Formats: sequence, C-alpha cells, structure tokens
Amino acid sequence: MVPGKYHRKGMTIVELMDMFPTESAATAWFESVIWPNGRYCPKCGSLHTREVPNAKPMPYWCKDCRSYFSVKTGTAMQSSKIPLRKWAIAIYLCLTSLKSVSSMKLQRDLGVSQPTAWFMMHRIRKAWGYDDSQPFDGPAEVDETYFGGKRKNMSNAKRKELTSRGAVGKTAVVGIKDRETNQVRAEVIVETDAETLQNFVEENTAEDATVCTDDAAAYKGMDRLHESVRHSVGEYVWEMAHANGIESFRAMLKRAHGGTFHKISLKHLQRYVSEFAGKHNIRNSGTLAQMRDTVARLVGERLLWRDLVADNGLPNLSQKRCRQLLRRCTLQVNVRINTHPRSFAHLNISSS
Repeated sequence: MVPGKYHRKGMTIVELMDMFPTESAATAWFESVIWPNGRYCPKCGSLHTREVPNAKPMPYWCKDCRSYFSVKTGTAMQSSKIPLRKWAIAIYLCLTSLKSVSSMKLQRDLGVSQPTAWFMMHRIRKAWGYDDSQPFDGPAEVDETYFGGKRKNMSNAKRKELTSRGAVGKTAVVGIKDRETNQVRAEVIVETDAETLQNFVEENTAEDATVCTDDAAAYKGMDRLHESVRHSVGEYVWEMAHANGIESFRAMLKRAHGGTFHKISLKHLQRYVSEFAGKHNIRNSGTLAQMRDTVARLVGERLLWRDLVADNGLPNLSQKRCRQLLRRCTLQVNVRINTHPRSFAHLNISSS
C-alpha cells in the first residue's frame, strides 16, 4: 500500500499514460466528463448536433444555432490549440504535486513554451475561482498570513520604502477552515482591521457557529461565539480552541510560494490562493475523481490572454522587471551594432 490516506485511490504516471495513449482517447474522456448525459451544443444547449466529416473546422455542428463546436467550446480551454492529451497531463501534475507545479517545469514536461505553460495553469485555476457553498456550521478556524518577501532579501532602495517593522509593505491572506467538513476558503485582503476580518468571518460562517482564532485584537467583538488562544504568550491549544488546521493550510501555501513559484505578484495572488483552497477541498477524493471534478468545473469558465495580463490596478513586479531587462538588452544590442567595425564600412575610412 502506498503511503498517504489509505482510502484515496491514486494514479501513477504509467497509469496516466495508459489512460491517455492517444489524442482520440483523451478527447473521448473529456467528452464523457463534460457531456455525461450526451453531446449538446455549448452555445445554445441544443441536442440536435452531428459530427463533421474530417472534423474541420471543428468536430461537431449544431443544427439549431448553425455553428461549429468542440468539447473545448464553452470551457476555460476554448480556443486553445494545445492537444487535450497535454491538458490532461497538466491537470494531473497540478493535482498530484502537493506544492503545485511551476510553469517552467510544465514547459519541460509538456514540450510547450513557458508563456503557454503559465497560461495553461491559470486556465486550470479557473476551476477553483468561484465558491458558492453555504456558510460553515463550525467550529471554524480563522487565521491570516502575509506575502511580500523577506526584508533581508530586499534591495536597499526597497528597504528604505518600508517605514516600520512587521507586515508593512506585504499583502495579507485570510483563511477559514471548517472542522466538520475539512473545507477551506481563503481570500486576499487589503487591510487586516476588525471590519475586514470580521466581515470575512461572518460571510463564511453560520450565525450560531463557533469561531476559533489567535488573540489578535481585530477578532474581538465579532458577532459569533468566539474562542481564542494566546499565541503572544506561547499558548496554541486551549481545550477545543486552536487554529492548527488553518495554520497547516497556510503553511502549505507558504511552502509552495517559497519552493515552487518563488515569486507571486499581487496581481495574480488570489488565483494561486484559490488553487490551493480548491485542491484542499477535494483532497479526500481519488486522483481520477479529482481530475473529473476539475474538468467539470472548467465548464462555463473563460480566460483570455488579454484579460490575464490586463492591468487590474494591482502591481505586477515581474512584468516591470521584464520590461527593465528588455530595455537593457535593447541598449546592449544597439551599442554592439554601433561599435561593430562593419557599421563604419559606409564611411569609406582608409587604413593609412
């Protein structure tokens, strides 16, 4: 028996390749997940469809709205030229890698470019971008953490911008875990004041739920039965009051940040947080069940490249750094061209 939770049925890479030996096998599997009750047009919902000879421009035709479509249409994979076999492998790697998978590794594993791998991962994350579940009945645990880099790793210029100690200049992420269902929700927040944190707790818990937190002052006075432990004096468990469950989730998120991604911009931080919350919530299922659940959640989602890279008002230091490097490379190329001996050939300078 493999280590881990005994009731979960895993899947080896060999089994994955046997399951998806060809593109047609991958297409048949995706169709069985997206159209479990039979093929229908994702544009109008009609059942009056037929196959298209040679599958050009798409494999199916709707007789009612008179349009072509495929199993990718109406999902986050729409308009993608990446074969479904590679999509299946990417979803598998994302789900089975405890700290997720970086775009650089996915690039090497799938044989695609890094921007393509990065775009694929963000499309897959659309499966966990929205949660319409009911409030937790509790007991629920709440805790927050911060992202933004360590002060010792910052440049002198960046350190001078920080006016005080602690979490100044960092971004907060608050999370809540229901002990009964083991479900987690997490959200990027701008402030960690009482109004923000208490609103988050009250939106995600039932009115009679018990909420456990640390001794942060922002949680005091909330409209819930509140128990806390005093981390400030080294107390982490008091009877049934503790936040160890949500702290475990937080620790996994931080390890992924430092060990897999290394850099997560504020612009896309919520996408990564939603990924780990979503994967945590289906962790008790087998690998194949997780893959089916993820693909089913991609239906009705759409993410265009222009929307992904568009300015949303949040900083993206990675893009800023890329522009700086691009300008530097351009300057270096210009200098080399202007100083190359052949660049003076048109002047007809004699060697005498």
